[in-house]
Amino acid sequence: MNPANRTAFVSAARLPAWLERFGAAHGGRAGIEDTDDGVLLAMADGATALLSPPWPDDGRPGHGGDLLERVLSLASQERRLGLVLVRRGGYGVGVAVGGKLLAHKVGTASARSRGGDAGAAVVERAAQEAARIFAGHSFEYLATGGDKQLVDSTLATPAMRQFAKMPRLAPLPVVDPKMAVLTQAAGDFCSLRIRITDSPK
Repeated sequence: MNPANRTAFVSAARLPAWLERFGAAHGGRAGIEDTDDGVLLAMADGATALLSPPWPDDGRPGHGGDLLERVLSLASQERRLGLVLVRRGGYGVGVAVGGKLLAHKVGTASARSRGGDAGAAVVERAAQEAARIFAGHSFEYLATGGDKQLVDSTLATPAMRQFAKMPRLAPLPVVDPKMAVLTQAAGDFCSLRIRITDSPK
């Protein structure tokens, strides 16, 4: 990734203050545009910020008098997510709403249970725990992160096939999913993704 480009995750509650600081740091806003990927802010010094809401409007669009009010309104909606984070070092699964976990499980799996195949072992355990938790909670979107191949294998297991059909949010890159990582991911999935491009030097 170009070091001048970065992504920030900002909750709807923190967005007004974030916009004020970003505007002050870049000489004020020079333009605003509605794009397929979100609301694009152009700043006076050439920097940009692309604000993408955490989920599509799905017939429940945001309301407001301008683009920023509408994207903030959309991001403020509390929607339930089923989280599946899988890496070779472990897994984290749960259900979240408003960035808070309602139920969760994190853990590792012994490769000995699958003939020395650590990937297969963690997939099996992640699928079992996710299916157990998901069966007790309703949610609207599947939110995944980690190793794409292991995530896909988890969702392809018989226990997870019914959940794999649900709409998916854009995946997150995560390190081995310990409890702190799962907690952070729950908040990030429910936040606006802001892709920032700094002003040219």
